[in-house]
Amino acid sequence: RMLWLRGWVPQVLRNARGFCGPHGQQPPLPDPQKIVATWEAISLGRQPVPEYFNFAHDVLDMWSQLEKAGHRPQIPAFWWVNGKGAEVKWNFEELGEQSRKAANVLQGMCGLQLGDRMMLVLPRLPEWWLVSVACIRTGAVMIPGVSQLTEKDLKYRLQASRAKSIITTDSLAPRVDAINADCPFLQSKLLVSDSSRPGWMNFMKLLREASTEHNCVRTKSQDPLAIYFTSGTTGAPKMVEHAQSSYGLGFVASGRRWMDLTKSDIFWNTSDTGWVKAAWTLFSAWPNGSCIFVHELPRVDAKIILNTLSRYPITTLCCVPTIFRLLVQEDLTRYQFQSLRHCLTGGEALNPDVREKWKSHVGLELHEGYGQSETVLICANPKGMKIKSGSMGKASPPYDVQIVDDEGNILPPGQEGNIAVRVRPTRPFCFFSCYLNNPEKTEASERGDFYITGDRAHKDKDGYFWFTGRNDDVINSSSYRIGPVEVENALAEHPAVLEAAVVSSPDPIRGEVVKAFIVLSPSYSSQDPKKLTQELQEHVKRVTAPYKYPRKVAFVSELPKTVSGKIQRNKLRNQEWGR
Repeated sequence: RMLWLRGWVPQVLRNARGFCGPHGQQPPLPDPQKIVATWEAISLGRQPVPEYFNFAHDVLDMWSQLEKAGHRPQIPAFWWVNGKGAEVKWNFEELGEQSRKAANVLQGMCGLQLGDRMMLVLPRLPEWWLVSVACIRTGAVMIPGVSQLTEKDLKYRLQASRAKSIITTDSLAPRVDAINADCPFLQSKLLVSDSSRPGWMNFMKLLREASTEHNCVRTKSQDPLAIYFTSGTTGAPKMVEHAQSSYGLGFVASGRRWMDLTKSDIFWNTSDTGWVKAAWTLFSAWPNGSCIFVHELPRVDAKIILNTLSRYPITTLCCVPTIFRLLVQEDLTRYQFQSLRHCLTGGEALNPDVREKWKSHVGLELHEGYGQSETVLICANPKGMKIKSGSMGKASPPYDVQIVDDEGNILPPGQEGNIAVRVRPTRPFCFFSCYLNNPEKTEASERGDFYITGDRAHKDKDGYFWFTGRNDDVINSSSYRIGPVEVENALAEHPAVLEAAVVSSPDPIRGEVVKAFIVLSPSYSSQDPKKLTQELQEHVKRVTAPYKYPRKVAFVSELPKTVSGKIQRNKLRNQEWGR
């Protein structure tokens, strides 16, 4: 039966009219639990990955057929609100229709073909999810980015990725126009707006006029699906590439086991669309038939989040620990979450005190998970497993997770080392393909039989992992990964800065924040430190994404350096953290 299902799942909707045609004679539909169980078996590495796979066709269109046959509750597949009365609800059939129209816009008006790359720089608007699915239908590679990207950030990303198209809003369009001449590969620009702009095509107008008929491109499982830019300790952000199956099938098991999702659940993840957690939600919720709930949430507001949880029938919530820290500071006795049954967190270390406060006031555990842009879920505290406060849980299958030394040798329980995932003799399918155009970085990420995450921890005798910190200098502030070099380079452009070193510094709300140690140019040494700090902070906000600015600044006479002249950020970081 399982063999039959495995062959049936990729074929059920393929008919004479094309892979995603809404019409045609369909074979009888099996039980959705059996279909999801098959996907889960692939996700766990217990069944082989099919040669061909397309998430839009093989998963979303599958649920559309199951929905029409009455195999799913009458809840949306996608539910968006803006807190001001506007609301968008799509079931899987409507999502399919709208995404086919969007796919026709990408193929017809933008000329995108299999393997072409498209940047998606949108806030939490329905169009982000729509265009993401449209990219999958056309075989285009999506490149999400946060809306706070500056002209410099956009220029680097467009040039490095050679993206042929971009979609964004009115607020970011002027920044794109400012660097357009330096991006020769950029051929089309789509605007999500009620107004028009010279040189841009209005996506909403084109969407209204587009046909609902579209034939899905037949993608192989190893064809590229998405590219994420991830900050590192040296140089510019790296491009992490994922394949159709690594994300499309890689999250099914964690969606069932860690997120505990079913076809009756309504799942709200407050993550920004530019970060991988938004994709984690898409590729975990929809295979399990769940509804994705989205609040536009222009800025993080604890009261808005709590009121939303009270007003809407949200069953599953995922926030970074920073947001939970804000929530537990509110008077939680004023709110009732009648539908909420499961809570998740990840992106940074969870403070045990926050977990205890949430549990005591809300009556629900916070189930922590750990992963990276390069992976799917690495470690987790799934529902039903004993939680050890302060631990990020046990290894999440299909990964074999170990603590290793710098040569890749497995360390015994209790000894701190590198968090590593086994990639030899068999590399897990739910893993990034490579760092694009950077074979040296790809090679350097592996030691012996393992991929080295760059994070440090120890594993106890029961198999629980206990996070220690980064073994590089990346700063994780409110789950935003910030490379110190990017901030140092921004500071260096100001005439007051002779030298600068940037490290993480502890913060009670954000976990950690950016702190800059600055050696001033002689002509600025007598200036008012408070005014100069504010001037430098505003300067960084203008030069790079605002979330990267140093919230703490210290003026020093010199920076610690090695004999070869390299700045020793680790000494400054240890000083900040009292190590």
